[in-house]
Amino acid sequence: MTGYQVTFFTQQDRHHGHHPLHQWLMELLRTMGIRGATMTAAQEGLGSHHKLHSARFFDLADQPIEITVVVTNAECDDLMARLRAEADLHLFYAKSPVEFGVIGDAD
Repeated sequence: MTGYQVTFFTQQDRHHGHHPLHQWLMELLRTMGIRGATMTAAQEGLGSHHKLHSARFFDLADQPIEITVVVTNAECDDLMARLRAEADLHLFYAKSPVEFGVIGDAD
């Protein structure tokens, strides 16, 4: 199959409404029926304003978070439309075309 790999970049302390942004996004992906998503907490990252974001021993609030999904073209269109319709959402992403599939039998 073909589609897109979409990676969203945020920080631990960012919120959307009353929820941490990364948790809100994971829940949105689940409710939209997206097959899978991976959330990764990074040690350090450099933001768009050249600010270093990092997980510190006593303060994880600024820790960079990535959420990656692989979706079909239609799923990507639906996801982006849903995100663009969300009021007061600020979320950086990278989108790349991919081929994907499964090798072998299901578990």
